[in-house]
Amino acid sequence: MKDTFRLTMAQLNPTVGDIAGNGQKARDAWAEGKKAGADMVALPEMFVAGYSTQDLVMKPAFQQACMDEIDRIAQDCADGPTLGIGGPYVEADRLYNCYYILRWGEVVARQLKHFLPNYNVFDEVRQFNRGAIQGPYAIPDGPRIGSPICEDAWYEDVAEAMVESGAEILVVPNGSPFRREKFDVRMSRMVARVIENDVPLAYVNMVGGQDDQVYDGGSFVLNRGGKLARQMPLFDETYGHVDFARTDAGWVAVEGTKVVFPDDLEQDYRAMVESLRDYCRKTRFGKVLLGLSGGVDSAIVATIACDALGTENVRCVMLPSEYTSQASLDDAQKVIDALGCRYDTVSIAGPRAAVTEALAPLFEGLEVDLTEENIQSRLRGLLLMAMSNKFGSMLLTTGNKSEVAVGYATIYGDMNGGYNPIKDMYKTRVFDACRWRNANHRPWMKGPEGECIPVSIIDKPPSAELRPDQRDDDSLPPYEILDGILRMLVDQEASVADCVAAGYDRDVVKKVEHLLYISEYKRFQSAPGTRLSNRAFWLDRRYPIVNGFRDGG
Repeated sequence: MKDTFRLTMAQLNPTVGDIAGNGQKARDAWAEGKKAGADMVALPEMFVAGYSTQDLVMKPAFQQACMDEIDRIAQDCADGPTLGIGGPYVEADRLYNCYYILRWGEVVARQLKHFLPNYNVFDEVRQFNRGAIQGPYAIPDGPRIGSPICEDAWYEDVAEAMVESGAEILVVPNGSPFRREKFDVRMSRMVARVIENDVPLAYVNMVGGQDDQVYDGGSFVLNRGGKLARQMPLFDETYGHVDFARTDAGWVAVEGTKVVFPDDLEQDYRAMVESLRDYCRKTRFGKVLLGLSGGVDSAIVATIACDALGTENVRCVMLPSEYTSQASLDDAQKVIDALGCRYDTVSIAGPRAAVTEALAPLFEGLEVDLTEENIQSRLRGLLLMAMSNKFGSMLLTTGNKSEVAVGYATIYGDMNGGYNPIKDMYKTRVFDACRWRNANHRPWMKGPEGECIPVSIIDKPPSAELRPDQRDDDSLPPYEILDGILRMLVDQEASVADCVAAGYDRDVVKKVEHLLYISEYKRFQSAPGTRLSNRAFWLDRRYPIVNGFRDGG
């Protein structure tokens, strides 16, 4: 038996449903491990299918296609290291989340997921059956390994049973999506497993965007006592070759590179860039366009788009009306000058006059109100969608979480679009992200260095410019107050009484609560957007559209 064991951790980016493409990535990873002299190559959870598949994994034809590809991979990767790869497995008409162990041209072991997450973005209880807790598998001339699959490692039972039945190293495959401050939670859980079981642990996570979710990687290795031996980067596709040595006390990972992570604001910005980049790549949209208003939200979305796709693939459109200020026109031009992307101007004055004339007989004698404001927004949405169709560019929508929460957006107007990278970022944090981006540039950004969002945009009072001298705080509390209330009502599920106890005016809280509930139908029809928090709108927070409840606190 050898006294060394080399593990290749493949922190890679699969595409949901691209079974052949994911299979090729698996073969490439195996070849990389073989070239590096690895004894085992470990891929993430559900890799051959992509993750999260949602209900696609319940389709029998999809299940069979994944299992057939696993068999082909096994045959193609027969002469070399053991390969661990995640995928669906069906036995006796029961579907499992499985980690396949491939060697000598066949499947030599299967680890079945026992604990199925059923919270936040996860629905695995409705999709999979719970597998039995299993023992370890053996590596020829090497250690016995247990592979608790993702959630299985968040609890004591599975890892403990594997170690008690002989596992000497835990290799944990994961499909763990990003949310702010989640990494510390992952790390603390894995440290607990290591301390409880007195064995080293390798945590292999995937990267890449899938719909609203981003998988952030950050794979790592822990030695006994929870000591960090290796730390791989966030968000990057990469391989980590980790050596383990047999000692009298058991296997020990040889220490290697330990990447230092950026702060939360940079992680949020990177998540927005990567999610948009992958959403476009995986849906085969090479170019995007958006309405550039001269405001902060469209400015940062334009910057994110340039960082994700390159300035040559971003088109910005100003759609002015008589209410559009010269300052907004000037600010929009400054953004374009900084980014260098294409810029067009299409006035809505003519279309608005035509719609006003068409409706005049019906609206005669009625006061001008929100209806006329929404017509402007919907005309902009119509024109932008026409350009999207004509040029084959995906339209981006630009509403921040504060606006999405209280419905401060026009359905079939400025809500039009295929993706919204700032959907889960509150307005006050949008300002912070703008300042951060102006001061920082990273190699993963395709956009230019320097100030991309002019200070004049960041500092001016936000306005939709749909009527004379309009400001957002005419209709909403100042964003510092609004965001504070929303963080409590949305992110913390706090009561009205809790908000009042925190110092917010009860009437203001009740107004925000009312707007939050009556805007559910808009969110139901809104574009997907990057998940940054633990309570993003869509899968994290699923509220009814028809809802008569109001908190009497």
